[in-house]
Amino acid sequence: MADFVFNLAKGRVAEYANRVKQNDPTTARLVVIPLETAGLETQAQLEDSNNITEVLDGTTNEQITMGRKYLTDTDAIVLTEDETNNRMDVDIPDITWATATGNALGALVIGYDPNSSADSAIIPLTHHTFAVTPDGSDIVAQIAAAGFFRAS
Repeated sequence: MADFVFNLAKGRVAEYANRVKQNDPTTARLVVIPLETAGLETQAQLEDSNNITEVLDGTTNEQITMGRKYLTDTDAIVLTEDETNNRMDVDIPDITWATATGNALGALVIGYDPNSSADSAIIPLTHHTFAVTPDGSDIVAQIAAAGFFRAS
């Protein structure tokens, strides 16, 4: 499956990342959710999801053994305005799961969580193919060398 932006977040990802970076509100954070390979639904099935509850309400399963990772204003979220190429690049630090175990992963979803919210209030932003089988060693996810999102 290809990487994609959820329909609800198109045109908004950079702003949500900036809100986390600016600590507005102070509880805002990005959440990185690992999804299992088994049962992972297609882009067509997932991209209309309006919250994380909807992402996970079909056959798509969260890989809960590794757990979610959270990025706040203290993490290195970088927004780069590229006036030469007329675009905005958004990057996040690499994510590490130490001594990772559990079921095989097929994707990572990055969402915007405004207030340590329930899944029904977390907005899914981007979906990234991430095929790896945990074997007890560390797993490091670099979403993309150029950044996890580009608006042009």
